[in-house]
Amino acid sequence: MTSPDNNIDNPSDHSSDHSSDHSSDHSLAGSSPNPISENKEVEPLSRTLHIGKPSWLKTPIPTGETYFNIKRDLRERKLHTVCESAKCPNIGQCWNTNTATFMVLGDVCTRGCRFCNVKTGDPNGWLDHDEPRQVAESAALMKLKYVVITMVDRDDLPDGGAAHVGLVVRAVKELNPGIIIELLAGDFKGSDEALKIILAERPDVYAHNIETIERLSPRVRDARANYRQSLKSLKRVRELAEYRVFTKSAIMLGLGEEEGEVQKSLEDLREVGVEFINMGQYMRPTNKHLSIKRFAHPDEFDRLGKFAESIGFVAVASAPLVRSSFKANEYYAKAQIKLAAQNTL
Repeated sequence: MTSPDNNIDNPSDHSSDHSSDHSSDHSLAGSSPNPISENKEVEPLSRTLHIGKPSWLKTPIPTGETYFNIKRDLRERKLHTVCESAKCPNIGQCWNTNTATFMVLGDVCTRGCRFCNVKTGDPNGWLDHDEPRQVAESAALMKLKYVVITMVDRDDLPDGGAAHVGLVVRAVKELNPGIIIELLAGDFKGSDEALKIILAERPDVYAHNIETIERLSPRVRDARANYRQSLKSLKRVRELAEYRVFTKSAIMLGLGEEEGEVQKSLEDLREVGVEFINMGQYMRPTNKHLSIKRFAHPDEFDRLGKFAESIGFVAVASAPLVRSSFKANEYYAKAQIKLAAQNTL
């Protein structure tokens, strides 16, 4: 699936792409994603799911007037966001800046990535045809300025769900003039036609998460989610779009990668024109999912963030608690300012 705040505690997906997907222990921190520095570069792991988690992964309880107003209004209308269902550690920060994430195309993914907590199965072509209206009305109710729309992979549909996603983007735009839309999408099996359908609705940011380095990709992601195919998909978005679209991706740390391998993946993303990158700590949703190999220290995230900026990324979020949609509105605005100054918008 494609979801960055998808379950969880995971940065990228899902889902990513993304918005990709998707437990526990969202006691992960919120307001300060990279709060401290310690002597150890790598924190030793415990045998259990999250016991022994380092101090920089603790989060405060969400607060803020806008946060509580949104929560009240959503409950009154019995509406829900991925931010809540995924127990995202950054929910307070995002809602207080009028940013939220919605997952479309149902809650059953046709793929089974080993880090993701979204249900896997066969939806048999099911679609909620009222979903575009519901998402658009939810965004209006929340007075969102920036919305992230993520999706499950739908290999059971001929177009991978592209037409439905396009309708959601259109409905949100029509009911929310001026809203900025980030789409965290799957790879659509590398289909140009699927990309054209979505790009016709002109999302402002097109995100697809590579999730991890190339060496680990076969173990971490579903066999149909190929590292090189993901890079090709991101490249084709830039080539097919008839307007200025930003492309974005995300990488999880803690799965067994080396720092140099992460740098190589960052270079791979820049080679296909990706301008936004998010990096955060992988957190294991359940004991059935991939184990955490290490807790990457905040200093490593700092180094990788600086490296990303040095090779041309215009929006970089790199810290243990960063997820795919982390402060998306803020980073989008900073990128606009930076590119305007460079006359490259």
